[in-house]
Amino acid sequence: MVREYVWLECTESGQRNYRTPKETRGTDRLELKKYCKKLRKHVLHKESRKK
Repeated sequence: MVREYVWLECTESGQRNYRTPKETRGTDRLELKKYCKKLRKHVLHKESRKK
């Protein structure tokens, strides 16, 4: 199993708020509703790879 850290980026503010380990083989991109500190509400966060 190959696990890699990915960042969850807020779709509205563009901030990377969370980092989580993820199985990289044969999986889709993560999309979770998480809390954004900048907007002070729960919004959709999508996976983005660390640059």
